[in-house]
Amino acid sequence: MFSRRFEQPPNSSKSFSKSSFSGRHRRASSSFSKEAGITKRPSESGRRRAGTVSSSAAASETPLGGPVSPIVTLIVGQEQRIFAAHENVLSASPFFQSVLQSQMMDAPTKKISLPDEEPEVFSSILEYLYKGDYYPRLVHNKKRNTWELEEAGEDGRSEATIYHHSVEGELLKDTAIYCAAEKYGLEELKRIALRKQGLQSGIQASTILASARYAYANTPDTDSKLRAHYLALIIRSRSTFKRSGTMQLEMFNGGTQLFFDLFVALCNHVDDISNAAAAASPRTSRGGRPL
Repeated sequence: MFSRRFEQPPNSSKSFSKSSFSGRHRRASSSFSKEAGITKRPSESGRRRAGTVSSSAAASETPLGGPVSPIVTLIVGQEQRIFAAHENVLSASPFFQSVLQSQMMDAPTKKISLPDEEPEVFSSILEYLYKGDYYPRLVHNKKRNTWELEEAGEDGRSEATIYHHSVEGELLKDTAIYCAAEKYGLEELKRIALRKQGLQSGIQASTILASARYAYANTPDTDSKLRAHYLALIIRSRSTFKRSGTMQLEMFNGGTQLFFDLFVALCNHVDDISNAAAAASPRTSRGGRPL
């Protein structure tokens, strides 16, 4: 099956068909405004997580007698976008809990700087901390027993990719969120982001490869979910990738563990096919007769 010769790539910007990913990409309206740089203060029904900082912090006072605000200001990205969140909500993340505990708890204001984070990614992180999911939400289709992305509203849009300054180009949004969840210690968010990523379609090969490279750079070597997702995706879509000029250039430049892992995965794939074929064919003796 691999006997075909590699040909000069006719078009490096070829995108995936919908069959390249499982499921389909659906659009949804956002309950968190993407334009807003500041999140709203949580209501009484806002999401609370176990093991967070005690809410008594809201009633504590500074040595001078002034109240200590439970609201944390977060300065995000190169453009220094301002977000605000309750410290109890942030403390669901081991990363933020450690940062908050290391600060002076009697300080009148609390600030955390995240210069390398993308505001759009961090907005989804906060939305998950408050609501348990991020836009567009996962919806379980009971009739088909499958997970889908919620339907779009009349004017709703759901972009599968975002511009990321670290790569100076487009990345799959769910990949960036998965890697941020890895950093912040949010295991459930990683599972949600991975499942949503499998529902995307129509993504260019160049974006897939850039996202795979980003995933390898921002996950530990022990990661067996996101990395494996990209390896399986490339193998399933090998007819597209073997004609991709971007793939050819990526492999020529190398520089990551991605392509050795891909080579091993392809070898395992061929071995599985060979073993299945051998098991299906009848064994014969030296004389050519079935045993």
